Amino acid sequence: MTIKSKRHKKSKVWMNDHVRDPYVQRAQAEGWRSRAVFKLIEIDEKDHLLKPGMTVVDLGSTPGSWSQYAVRRIQPGGRLIGLDLLPMVGIAGVEFIQGDFREDSVLEALLASLAGRTVDLVLSDMAPNMTGIAVSDQARGMHLAELTLDFCDRQLKVGGNLVVKVFQGSGYAELHKAVAAVFDSVTVRKPSASRDRSAEVYLLARGKRG
Repeated sequence: MTIKSKRHKKSKVWMNDHVRDPYVQRAQAEGWRSRAVFKLIEIDEKDHLLKPGMTVVDLGSTPGSWSQYAVRRIQPGGRLIGLDLLPMVGIAGVEFIQGDFREDSVLEALLASLAGRTVDLVLSDMAPNMTGIAVSDQARGMHLAELTLDFCDRQLKVGGNLVVKVFQGSGYAELHKAVAAVFDSVTVRKPSASRDRSAEVYLLARGKRG
């Protein structure tokens, strides 16, 4: 079997699994933009993160299911800014910035939108475009998480919280330690909607230190 035919077979299996996925079916039935929303819903229901009046930044927001859910939970008076490399169809009450979070100009645009306002909660469901080269994909994923932590260090208010997707593997222990150095507590969450075969987990970091 050629590499091309193997990829086609793998893609076909993924698509069949995706169509039958109960979370995909539920998201479609309830009007959510992706099944990923149920990861955030489970974390929020367990840990009570989102509250009216909060300022929230949603990194890696496209296609927008996390923003859909979060913007409802922070009203009245809340503010949500989404950011992604890919375009996102508008959501009422959500400000969106399209660009690469790794670029200084995009980070500056985000800071300008905040206009000096500190952030109560940072959500990051960012993941690199997977190449299939495990070492490279893991390194790029860790880099995004490190950039997210750096953003929190500068813009998250004292006492603020973070939810960030990471992938278990090389660099994970070091990242966990780095997050623990910035926050009072760090808990690992693996929502039910995260596929069992996926190495993804979410670090829930609470109480940013001053």
